[in-house]
Amino acid sequence: MTGYLKAGAAFAALIAATPALAQAPSRDDLADLVRAQAAEIASLRQRVDRLEAERTVAAATPQLPAPVLAAAEPATLPEPIVTQPYAAQLLPPGPAERNVERIRAAAVAAAGGSTEWGQGLPVFHSADGMFTFKPRGRIITDVSTSFGSKSDGRNITTTGMRALRMGLEGTVGTHFFYQFESDFSENEVDVVTAFMGWRNRISPGLDYDVRIGHLFNDRSFEGSTGSDSTPFLERTVVATAIIPQRAFYGLGIMPRLFWKTGHASLTLTGDRIDGDQSSSDNRTVLGRAHWNPIKSDRQVLHVGIWGFDEMLHPGKNTLTRNTVIGGRFNGALRLSTGNLIGGTGTTGYGVELGGYSGPVWVMGEAGERHARLDNGRPDFVTKAWSVSGGWFITGDLPPYNPRLGSFGQPKVKQSIFEGGPGAIEITARYENLAFDDIVTPADGWAATLGVNWYLNSFTRFQVNAIHWNTNNTAGVYTGKDDGETLSARVGVTF
Repeated sequence: MTGYLKAGAAFAALIAATPALAQAPSRDDLADLVRAQAAEIASLRQRVDRLEAERTVAAATPQLPAPVLAAAEPATLPEPIVTQPYAAQLLPPGPAERNVERIRAAAVAAAGGSTEWGQGLPVFHSADGMFTFKPRGRIITDVSTSFGSKSDGRNITTTGMRALRMGLEGTVGTHFFYQFESDFSENEVDVVTAFMGWRNRISPGLDYDVRIGHLFNDRSFEGSTGSDSTPFLERTVVATAIIPQRAFYGLGIMPRLFWKTGHASLTLTGDRIDGDQSSSDNRTVLGRAHWNPIKSDRQVLHVGIWGFDEMLHPGKNTLTRNTVIGGRFNGALRLSTGNLIGGTGTTGYGVELGGYSGPVWVMGEAGERHARLDNGRPDFVTKAWSVSGGWFITGDLPPYNPRLGSFGQPKVKQSIFEGGPGAIEITARYENLAFDDIVTPADGWAATLGVNWYLNSFTRFQVNAIHWNTNNTAGVYTGKDDGETLSARVGVTF
């Protein structure tokens, strides 16, 4: 009580010492005065708490920082729950998180709202702590040159935007979240991620979320990794070939369950966003689960399985494939099936096995897809497998996300913007793809060496040297062929 009496005396003295304020205080003057007094009261309260704790050690309990102290010392505020670059990955609040939110809400209320800087862009918090909002962005620019092919039409140099996205994400309360992004990389507007969701905790260590909207696949390790987070310039052939006909996105619903060592998801979608409401959508059911039987600060073992089944309607049943094998920005360099129509559905499945120890990671993937054809024709079968690995020579840990079982943005220990070298990674990959049981089969493989330089946690340079080998029986470039592709990328993700 002595401390509070002193605080009251100090308040009166402050008013008396500033007659202008006492006579006609403005709203800003009163706000400043309240903040100063709140800080003084908080300081006195902490001192009283410490004295009481020393006198009654047996009954002592850990003291939470007073909310008004958090307002007085914003530099020491705990990190907010909303720090992930993707709203869909946010954890539902447990007891500790709710304490943090209460402290933050008091601090934000005292300041009338807050803004902080996360991955290069601001995160806005409302004064009552109920709302958060964050703009999103992704700029990825590539250049590619191919040489050594027997066909001059494949020996070309091109440039392109792998991604040019703008979007937003936010939360309402602790459970509701949303995200929206559009891509302009092909010089036209393409809606990619667009969903709303609800998340909650079932019990300690077990929580869930449900997302509804235009959803990115949860399928295979690299197929579930965003284009801004892949360790190579292009995903593996497992991710690009063992895939529903509607590709990486579909409009529907995806519930997900998370536990301490893994997650599982189930997705039900129709087609991608389009303007066609004159016929039924194709239907796709997709499931994936991953498990980390070993999980520590510096070691992880990853095991994953996934599968999908897709029903194709007449008029939406073309199965023609032209799959990347030596880089996205050489349209002449593909494995091709030729024109293939009359599909009734597809079924695919795959496995994942890998992990990391310290700065070294390895990941193997394999999958198979059966595309069903009408008129009694045999299934069109696609088989793919890959083995990838990397080593961070700067000692940084691989950017593995144990919550989703995929790669995310790295946590660079020594950013170049703070005088460090950034993070430097050496990568290697072998991948193999085959189209079988059709009139015009094809097969090929590619071996890649790469170097990634992460300037900080959201800016990177990448270089890939690829030796590729193709054998097409359809398309412009048929027969066996091989050559090299050298590609480079600069990317930033906000």
